[in-house]
Amino acid sequence: MTDQILPAENVRIVPGSTDRDEAIRAAGRILVDAGAVDASYIDSMLERESTVSTYMGNWLAIPHGTNEAKGLIHRSAMSLLRYEEPIDWGGEQARFVVGIAGLENEHLEILSKIAIVFSDEDEVGRLLAARSADELVAVLSEVNES
Repeated sequence: MTDQILPAENVRIVPGSTDRDEAIRAAGRILVDAGAVDASYIDSMLERESTVSTYMGNWLAIPHGTNEAKGLIHRSAMSLLRYEEPIDWGGEQARFVVGIAGLENEHLEILSKIAIVFSDEDEVGRLLAARSADELVAVLSEVNES
């Protein structure tokens, strides 16, 4: 168990592509495997996506659970999947799928830190060029800082 929000074990570089719902399930499974959330949190991630898109721009989607699912979160954590081919995300193109689970209001701080990185085109370029989970975590290192 790690205290990091985004350890390298929660990062995947995925060859090819997939569909939106499977990408959400994959991001959620990483959170479940990390012990951060109950398995039913994945259903709440899909439920949220069915009501409002979590696509943020700059290749980024941030699926997360509904407010009603907060009781399913054991600790704050994040998963990151970078797809080599874009995913159709409700008419937008996503290559980064970031699953988030935040205790209390920690998800707001995590979202803020991710937004700062993804608003910088140079940083997005570094994320696209990264060759390993460790390189991706290094670019997103601020999410692991208190």
